Amino acid sequence: MAIGWYPGHMNKARKEIIHALKQVHAVIEVVDARLPYSSENPLLNELAGDKPVLKILNKADLAEDNLTKEWNAYYRDLGKTTLVLSAKSTNYIKRQILDKILDIASHGKPPLKVMIVGIPNVGKSTLINNLAGTKIAKTGNEPAVTKGQQIIRLGDDVHLVDTPGILWPKIEDQESAFRLAVSGAIKNTAIELEDIALYALEFMAEKHPDRLVSRYDIDVIGEEPARVLEAIGKLRGCLKKGGVDFHKAAEIVLNDIRSVKLGPLTFESPLDIKIFQEKPEQTS
Repeated sequence: MAIGWYPGHMNKARKEIIHALKQVHAVIEVVDARLPYSSENPLLNELAGDKPVLKILNKADLAEDNLTKEWNAYYRDLGKTTLVLSAKSTNYIKRQILDKILDIASHGKPPLKVMIVGIPNVGKSTLINNLAGTKIAKTGNEPAVTKGQQIIRLGDDVHLVDTPGILWPKIEDQESAFRLAVSGAIKNTAIELEDIALYALEFMAEKHPDRLVSRYDIDVIGEEPARVLEAIGKLRGCLKKGGVDFHKAAEIVLNDIRSVKLGPLTFESPLDIKIFQEKPEQTS
């Protein structure tokens, strides 16, 4: 199953971002700490040009601490300005973000206009509401909640330009596409849940088999993902005429991952980038 998701409003959002970038002093890019590489928008580097960028690794409380540290070090080695945030972050984070923006956009004169971008479901709207101190941006557990652009004043020094979360028109790396789907960045209605759950179970069996055993009380060592999903379905009562309802079983697995019932997870490391970049190009 090849994954691609680019609703019509995202094409409009891309055009809006190109126009708005001409008017801003800096950019805040919000990525998911569980999959920093896959949740980057590769169009941003092309579109932002020489605009200074603050990269925020968000949802760090859902990710594995040791790998978040690796990612933070990786980006800093590339000369990028970074900040790690989580749901546990409190109001002092606002000052940290503003200080970093004022630092990297020091060539501009206040009020600085700063665009905040991020693909769907990286927690961008929640972050905006925390910065503004009130519920300005609409939030939700489903991706693509923000549909239009708005400007938010963060005091006299910084004005924030919010944009809809956008994915790129074609997701070249299907490994990244599956990781995005597992995290919830792509709507369930745009994917085959069973395929995504099987991918997730294969990942869990390789990286954290003990968590699967603890959560579902099943033997996963050496088992095919389909057999593991079938066992979970039977244990959780996902039955229909003729056998297991794999769709319902898949929903349980993905919901458990997204709600951290299987513990904090990071789906990729900086080493994965190197492996992907060293892959020979596919020819048609």
